Amino acid sequence: MRGADYVVKRVGFAVATVLAAATINFFLFRVLPGSAVTNLAHVPGATAQLRHLLVVEFGLDRPKWEQFFIYLGQLAHGNLGVSFINQQPVTANLGGDLANTIPVVAIATVLSLVVGIVAGLLSACRRGSWLDHISTNVAIVLYAFPTQWIALTLLIFFAGALPTAGMSNPFQLQQPSLWQSMVDYLRHAILPILTLVLTLYGGNVLIVRSALLDTLGEDYVLTARAKGLSPLRIVRSHALRNAMLPITTLVTLSLGYVVAGAILVEVVFSWPGIGTALYNAVLERDYPMLQGIFLVLTISVVFFNTVADLVYFKLDPRVAR
Repeated sequence: MRGADYVVKRVGFAVATVLAAATINFFLFRVLPGSAVTNLAHVPGATAQLRHLLVVEFGLDRPKWEQFFIYLGQLAHGNLGVSFINQQPVTANLGGDLANTIPVVAIATVLSLVVGIVAGLLSACRRGSWLDHISTNVAIVLYAFPTQWIALTLLIFFAGALPTAGMSNPFQLQQPSLWQSMVDYLRHAILPILTLVLTLYGGNVLIVRSALLDTLGEDYVLTARAKGLSPLRIVRSHALRNAMLPITTLVTLSLGYVVAGAILVEVVFSWPGIGTALYNAVLERDYPMLQGIFLVLTISVVFFNTVADLVYFKLDPRVAR
């Protein structure tokens, strides 16, 4: 019964969080000065009459409370509105953007998790060794560097060897085959993936190392060593199992990051994903796109946080107390 109550509370909290985020999402972009037609004031031929017609068409002339209830009604029907930029449904735009973002960020997230967890385990098991010092220092340096700095550095160093913009080569004279298109796509994705791997690697190593060192210092690990168990068995059967809570947090938050993408990375490498769409929507004050993107990001983070809470309860039922 306690488990059912815990699940209901976690799910209810997640739903309330999404509703609160949707409300803040609406008002956040409307407290800023200007609107979607502000930039048209400097466009030749954009008369005051045209700007007024666009304001009426977008519903920006209505009171904020009326716009808010229209927004909630559209959400209830799964309608995120129509983009001010291209007059296409926001759901269709987001579908294409997510299709471009998820493969790249998913590959980078999986690679960073695998490499980071393995490096963190080796560093904790070889504490104080040269391997530990090198792994920890590299992780700290990469964790400290801003994402855009890593992206620009890779762009400068590999500009002559790898593509640095877009998803494909726009200057191909002939229609490429499926194999050629895949190779071209992968070559364009190398630098964005590498940037994300280096960005996520440092945090993964430090979290795993810290979590494992905490468990390796517990009394039950000392007892296992006194019994003569091998170091590998101690780590696998005792230390790692009890270090799973922070590692679970790491994995689930990384999965949420898959949907969120990497705004700075996509902007630096001109990758047409959800990060670039968010950047363009901010510049154009495209409220429906901004609301749709932030809502998708919020739902993804809340969902995977809820999954982490449920996994916590499975690993350690004491969290429900």
